[in-house]
Order: sequence, then structure tokens, then C-alpha cells
Amino acid sequence: MNHDFWLERWQRDEIGFHQQAVHRYLPRHWPSLALPPGARVFVPLCGKSRDMLWLRDAGFEVIGVELSLKAAHAFCGENELSMSRRRDGPFECFHGGGIALLVGDFFDLRPGHIAGVAAAFDRAALVALPPSARARYAAHMAALLPAGTQTLLVTLEYDQRQMEGPPFSVAAEEVRELYAGSNRMEPLQREEIIQDEPKFRGRGLTALAETAWRLDRV
Repeated sequence: MNHDFWLERWQRDEIGFHQQAVHRYLPRHWPSLALPPGARVFVPLCGKSRDMLWLRDAGFEVIGVELSLKAAHAFCGENELSMSRRRDGPFECFHGGGIALLVGDFFDLRPGHIAGVAAAFDRAALVALPPSARARYAAHMAALLPAGTQTLLVTLEYDQRQMEGPPFSVAAEEVRELYAGSNRMEPLQREEIIQDEPKFRGRGLTALAETAWRLDRV
């Protein structure tokens, strides 16, 4: 699960993790965060997610971080966005249309790169990481996000013996362990979704649950 793994997936267009539609938990649960208009929202490991467009169109300023330059170009091209480009330390930065993309390693981010964020949306970051990397990811998110930041987190749960990740299964107990001490946690919704996921049934899964969490940085 190193950089080359993800860069090669993008180069070969093996991006089954990309969703064409906006995630249903955004319109359902994002309003409960009660963010002020124009608030800055962080999307880690954003790929070319259309969720960023939904957040932008809902009146928020969006900043995403993504490892693949190809993903950033695809996001701009597919959505007809004209974005300026500049270098900022370890990141290639795209900016325009209410969205900023930082292309580089998530773990190179420092608080100044995402200064002023009020919330984060994590649909595909935590579940993309193997167990050995998840504690480091959660700790780095805690270091990046100031007190009071809210996160809408989406996790998946399934029998890991039936399918190799990514996406990986992250049980509720692990979420509580990862974010204990840095966030208050509240499960908002849990759904059994295997009936709506033929690609996962094709990979051998017989059950799959998806959970929305609200995290409040303390």
C-alpha cells in the first residue's frame, strides 16, 4: 500500500473506488454539522471525487489532498474547471472555482496548508489504509485539524477474510480506539448495503455495512 500502488492504480485506470455519484451521506448528514456559509472544508485522499463539487455548490470552500497528479488533471478536465497551478513546498497546487487541490503525500501536510478549515469529509481515506497505517493517519489528522473541527467520516465493515482491501473493513471498536483522546465520536447511521454493491458481491462479500460518524475535534 505504498505510493506506487496508488499511482499505478490511477495510471492503469483501476479506480473502482471512484464513485460517479455524490455520496448519499452528504445531503443526509452534512447539514447537521451546521457550518457557516463559506466555511473551509478538507477532503483527504480526495481523488477526483464529485463530493467536492457538492460541497462547493453547497456554499463551502473546498481543499483536497491527493497523491496522483493524473487524478487532479482528470478532476479538472471532467468537470470543466479552469484552475491555476503553482508549487508550494512538497505540493503541486491547483486552485479555481472554489476548490483547491494539493497534489502530494498526505503525511507531508502541515496545519498551514489547510489553515482555517472548519470541517472535513472522509469517505475514502481511512478505509483506503491498511491497519498498519491507520493509527498514523488518525494521529496526523488530529495534528492538522484545530479544536472545534468537525468531521463526517464514512467507514465500511465486512468479513476481511472474504475480501482483501482496499477498501478495508474498519470496525466501530477501531474507530473509537483511533480517535479516543482527540475527538468526541457519534455514530449517525449504519446501513447494510451489500444488496446495492454488486462489485463487492463479485469479490466474495456476503455482508457489508456502511456507517456515518460525526467526529468533533477536542
